[in-house]
Amino acid sequence: MKKIVVFGSGMVGSAIAIDLNKQYDVTVADICETNFEKLQRQQGIQLVKADVTNSTALSAVIKAADLVISAVPGSIGFNTLKNVIENKKNVVDIAFFPEDAFKLDKLAKKMGVTAIVDCGVAPGMSNLLLGYHNKQMSVETFECLVGGLPVKRSLPYEYKAPFSPSDVIEEYIRPARFVENGKIVTRAALSDPELVEFESIGTLEAFNTDGLRSLIKTIKVPNMKEKTLRYPGHIDIIQVLRETGFFNSNAIDVNGQKVVPRDLSSQLLFKLWRLEPDDEEFTVMRIRISGMENGKPKSYIYSMLDRFDMETRTSSMARTTGYTCTAAANLFLEGKYQRKGINPPEFIGEDSDCVDYVLQYLAHRNIFYKRIEKND
Repeated sequence: MKKIVVFGSGMVGSAIAIDLNKQYDVTVADICETNFEKLQRQQGIQLVKADVTNSTALSAVIKAADLVISAVPGSIGFNTLKNVIENKKNVVDIAFFPEDAFKLDKLAKKMGVTAIVDCGVAPGMSNLLLGYHNKQMSVETFECLVGGLPVKRSLPYEYKAPFSPSDVIEEYIRPARFVENGKIVTRAALSDPELVEFESIGTLEAFNTDGLRSLIKTIKVPNMKEKTLRYPGHIDIIQVLRETGFFNSNAIDVNGQKVVPRDLSSQLLFKLWRLEPDDEEFTVMRIRISGMENGKPKSYIYSMLDRFDMETRTSSMARTTGYTCTAAANLFLEGKYQRKGINPPEFIGEDSDCVDYVLQYLAHRNIFYKRIEKND
């Protein structure tokens, strides 16, 4: 039986481990043993306390692995990926790190490693679908609207985070890049707010975040944009915190003590944003891809609405992110996709068989991407 090592046992990492445990020998490594509680009830999963920021500890944990899954916080994601590649281990990565993963492309090819990166819901499925259509047509416009939100709206934030608050804060402070008329445009995160209506959900607020990631480099489409979705009013609250300096990374002196505002804010917000195991939430995404196909204007609209799984007590964001990751892991393990080097999901999307595989894999887990075609 093939051996899989999963780094990180948070909400998404646990969902990944449980899904892969159906077919493979799974080990989960995390420095925080309190995260192991849910996994301890799963027969067959091995749990190892390990600090994966320590290269020696990392090497020991993955020594016998056929594949590594990295579900660590973005702040340590790039170095973790680098260390895995240096150990000549194939990897699927969902860490939302700010560094450019392609800086590791030469290393991965030298080591003979397949590294699939940004393999979640968005970035992830959004990249894969654009990669597919970019092969089938001349794409002129790509827009992705995506967000995960709690069903219960509690003031002041009306938000819960299924992953590290520091990663959410990163979305709110990292400049947002998008493509407009063939040129890369950079604006502040949270900019260009608009109200958008979603069936079964109602009105949500969309704003710029840096979600295109590798697409800016890998695919030449004249107009590309990704926006994050929250309940209306969320932007105003976050902007007050950001402009006041609560998200700054430089330490300040407070009564003789050095304090990093962002670290403090992460700790304080964690209590308010923490998604409890039984908190119901949903993930919603709408993708529009437009251009010319067979000489005629054509648009494809994908919509996905997934909710908390009452039976397995698994969050929607863990499902939609984690199962995209495990679909890619199975593609690799079954020999269906093994291109060496750094591979964002749009590379996988170039193969229609791989796209069908991923969509069917997700549908089997009751995650559906509904497609509408329009002749514009």
